Amino acid sequence: MTDARLSSTPLARLGPLGAPIPPWPGQMVPVSGGGEVLVRCTPWRGPLDPAPPEQGDPPRERALYVHGLGGASTNWTDLAALLAVRFDGYALDLPGFGMSAPTARDYSMRRHVEAVVDVLEWMVARPGPGQGRPVHLLGNSLGGLVSVWVAARRPDLVATLTLISPAMPVYRVPPAFDRAITLVLLPGVPSLAGRRIAGVSPEQRVRGLLQMCFGDPRRVPEERFDEAVEELRQYDAQPWAGQALTRSLRGLMTSYLRLGRANAWRMARSVRAPTLVVWGDRDKLVDPGLAERLVGVLPDARLQMQPGVGHLAMLESPEPTARAVLALAEDAAAPVPAGQAAARG
Repeated sequence: MTDARLSSTPLARLGPLGAPIPPWPGQMVPVSGGGEVLVRCTPWRGPLDPAPPEQGDPPRERALYVHGLGGASTNWTDLAALLAVRFDGYALDLPGFGMSAPTARDYSMRRHVEAVVDVLEWMVARPGPGQGRPVHLLGNSLGGLVSVWVAARRPDLVATLTLISPAMPVYRVPPAFDRAITLVLLPGVPSLAGRRIAGVSPEQRVRGLLQMCFGDPRRVPEERFDEAVEELRQYDAQPWAGQALTRSLRGLMTSYLRLGRANAWRMARSVRAPTLVVWGDRDKLVDPGLAERLVGVLPDARLQMQPGVGHLAMLESPEPTARAVLALAEDAAAPVPAGQAAARG
């Protein structure tokens, strides 16, 4: 197992005097099934320290960020800002989350994978620096599992892969879940669960999520809490909001039962992109013990274990996460020594 290297590249500052920055603007992008998803864009700003002329143009690549179950593109606001020294960043709302309507009322893993592939193809085709080149793909939780599928099935679209507490298949429900959530596999239960969730105020739900997802909820600025509450209120107003979470969880759990080539652990073995696995050792939702197993399965992977951090490292500790992601991109872009290149061939 290889420990993740941290880049020494100076990072962009997060807002004036450390104040939280607002969510990045976005646009709707068409996806398969006749729908469209919101994609937010964090524009490249380039290195903070200009490189000497002999070093050539500074790197300008593209990255796509994929959120987890119940999340949204805004989960990546801070990390995308830090990584703007190298990437034009794009973060999507998966179908049924954030501001993206579900496509054909389908919350299956297959539908989420198709949406990510559609956005990647749209990104690759966009004019400008990075056009026609594969994209750096980052996913958290459900978005991490989706990203494994994408990297395995469309290696031509993925330059590097970063998995933050990915929801790899396990066959027991973590204690942090309400035991009743396993009932989502039964017909009709998602509607009941949706009504149950609707009976809890946005403030209560956000506080509960912070307790569940963060190693130390005190790290969350009050402005970020207020922003999350308002975002949840807007989401609750969408006609699909009541069932999106439970039906997506059903799709996730159903995917765990797949065998053969569709099994996520088997797919991980076929990923060829250099991969970074990031995990918080206080993750209550996905067992941190899976981290070493996943790194051992992926052909070319490194691990960053973050002490004291929970399920959302990109939110709870964006700077260490950003430095590991930048190091992955730097190493992937470095020339391969002749001896190693011959060995790979």
